[in-house]
Amino acid sequence: MGITFYFDWEVIFMEWLQKILGEAGATAGSFISYFGEEIVLIAVLSLVYWCFDKERGRILGLSICMGLVANPMIKNVFLRRRPYFDNPGIKCFKPVDPEADIYDISAQGFSFPSGHSTSAAIVYGGLATQYKDWVFKLIGIAVPILVALSRMAVGVHYPTDVLTGLLLGIAVLFGSTFLYRSVKRKWILYLSVFVVSALGIIYCRSNDYYTALGVMGGFFAGDLFEEKYVKFENTKSPLKCFVRVVCGTCVFMCLNVLLKLPFSDEFLHSATMAAYLVRTVRYFALTFTVVGLYPILFVKIKKVF
Repeated sequence: MGITFYFDWEVIFMEWLQKILGEAGATAGSFISYFGEEIVLIAVLSLVYWCFDKERGRILGLSICMGLVANPMIKNVFLRRRPYFDNPGIKCFKPVDPEADIYDISAQGFSFPSGHSTSAAIVYGGLATQYKDWVFKLIGIAVPILVALSRMAVGVHYPTDVLTGLLLGIAVLFGSTFLYRSVKRKWILYLSVFVVSALGIIYCRSNDYYTALGVMGGFFAGDLFEEKYVKFENTKSPLKCFVRVVCGTCVFMCLNVLLKLPFSDEFLHSATMAAYLVRTVRYFALTFTVVGLYPILFVKIKKVF
C-alpha cells in the first residue's frame, strides 16, 4: 500500500545524517520530535487558552486544528511511503504509533508532508506572531527547524516532507488567522471549516486524519460551549497556570485511556471505517471535555484554579 517516490539525494542525505549522528543523535532526535507531538501541542495551547489570553488561544487553536486536518488530507492524496519502508539503509528510530507494526501504513501514516513540521511551524510560529518579544521570535524559527531535522534523523520523513510541512504550517497559520479576523460569526467559521475538513472521510484511510477531525470538532464545539455557558477568566498567577495545565493534561490522558477500554486493541488498529469513526468520536469527546467542560472548575473553584 502506498506510493514510493523520492530523489536519490534525499536517501543519501538521510543515510549520512543517521551515520553522523549515531545512536545519540537518534535519541536526541526522538526527544526533539516531542515538540511537534500531540501532547506538547495540547500543553502549549492550554497554556495560552486557559492562562494567558483566551482570544489568542482561540486563534492558535483554529490554526492547530486546520493544520492537523490539512496535513493528512494531503498525505492521503500523495500516499508517499515512509523512507524506511523502501530504503534498508534508513532506520526507523521513532515510529508514529509505537504500539503497531512499523510497516503498518494505516497506523504509521504516510510521509508527505511531515505532520510534526506542520504543527511545529503553526504552534511556535503562532506564538511568534501573537507575542512580539524576541524570545518568541527565536522559538518560532529555531524549534520548527529542529523538529524538521529530528524527523529526518529518526528516519520517518524525507527532506522534501519536512520542507513542505513547514511551508504548509506557515500557510495554514496566516490563512486561519485571516479567516478568524474576517468572519464575524464564529459558529459559521467553525462549521464551514469542519464541513470542508470532513470531506476527507471520502478518501482518507489513516489514523491521523480521523484523530485530527475529532480534535477539530471537539475544539470548535467546546469553545462555543465555553463562550456561551462557562466564560472563565484568564489568570496571571503562575501557580494557577501550572495547576490548570497539569490537571487538564491529566484529564485528557486519563480520559483517553478510559475511552479505549470498551474496545479491543485489535479493533482499534483494524483500519476499518468503524475503527476510524470510533477514533473520531473518542477524540471529539476528549477535546470537548478539556476545552468546554473542564474550565467549569476554573469558575467553581476559583481559589484552586
